[in-house]
Amino acid sequence: MPGRGPDKQDCLSARVQAVFDDALVVHRLDMETSGLMVFARGIEAQRTISRAFEQRAVSKYYVAVTYGLIEDDAGTIDLPLICDWPNRPRQIVDHTIGKPATTHFTVLARDELAQRTRVGLTPITGRSHQLRVHLASLGHSIIGDSLYAPTPPAAGERLMLHASRLGFPHPLSGVLCEFSSAVPF
Repeated sequence: MPGRGPDKQDCLSARVQAVFDDALVVHRLDMETSGLMVFARGIEAQRTISRAFEQRAVSKYYVAVTYGLIEDDAGTIDLPLICDWPNRPRQIVDHTIGKPATTHFTVLARDELAQRTRVGLTPITGRSHQLRVHLASLGHSIIGDSLYAPTPPAAGERLMLHASRLGFPHPLSGVLCEFSSAVPF
């Protein structure tokens, strides 16, 4: 979706709609996250695919690189999230009024020398900034995270979070559609 201001009008949805005028966003990514997004051709397809997301009939898999060495080889982060209104768009963990948020993680590799961990992430829910907040809550912010890392990213350093795989039922046939995108880091 285009952002606020004339300098933020060039975006993927505008480019897709320039070719397919009936294209509607179903699944988007945080501005700094790379990887797969979903557009539907027409309102009915958008509704059907959106329902699949709401009913958790969609498989999502991300890869990230974090600061520090995550100790456990795998685990589940189950922390409720809510918008930090005074500091939007930041999200925070709030055990009183936060909405449930669950992420499964698996360590893919540890770099002892650089003190970094490559981790595979499977979000069960789809809250804003969920993966970023969940990893930061473990004390392992994602490299290049401008909102949740303890120090600002270095000049030119990207957010190392990539939507790598996505699967959902086709809106007409119900046949499973699976897509993948190579991790660029």
